[in-house]
Amino acid sequence: MGKLIFAINITLDGCCDHTKGIGDEEIHEYFTNLLGEVDVLVYGRKTYELMVPFWPDIARNNSGTNETMNAFARAFDAVGKIVVFSRSLQQADDGKTKIVGTDLREEILKLKQEEGKDILLGGVDLPSQLMQMDLIDEYRFVVQPLIVGEGRRLLEGISLEGLKLKLVSSKVFKSGCMALHYVK
Repeated sequence: MGKLIFAINITLDGCCDHTKGIGDEEIHEYFTNLLGEVDVLVYGRKTYELMVPFWPDIARNNSGTNETMNAFARAFDAVGKIVVFSRSLQQADDGKTKIVGTDLREEILKLKQEEGKDILLGGVDLPSQLMQMDLIDEYRFVVQPLIVGEGRRLLEGISLEGLKLKLVSSKVFKSGCMALHYVK
């Protein structure tokens, strides 16, 4: 049974807007290593459209700005299956993406029962729903040493009363970013 792992970059003030923050070599390396632990990616439509075709194109063309970016793109592209929860997206252009418009809870429980590695969850809206359903097993936050004062916030408008996490590891990067790994 695979664990559902939620991973995200976030600033000190809770901003998780992909246009804000640091995207350096250490962060790409951290997330490349995390991709090696999973064989399923789970996204909502918005996150999926940010990730695909951007990362597969970089993997195909080796066109990142440095080798760690290219390595991340290759690791992303190597993940066997992408599950996208969407009511508006009808089809995907690749053979490994499955669009799901049915019951979120049931589909995640099915994915967790499949043989294989863990499942990596990204985005904001979908993870917020899954947090409220208590289906996320691990949390990986890369906290960036920035206060941006604007942009989309993680956990905005949701109640998670009683969610208690245990810190199992942390790592400080040269940039001042800190990777925090929590379990329920």
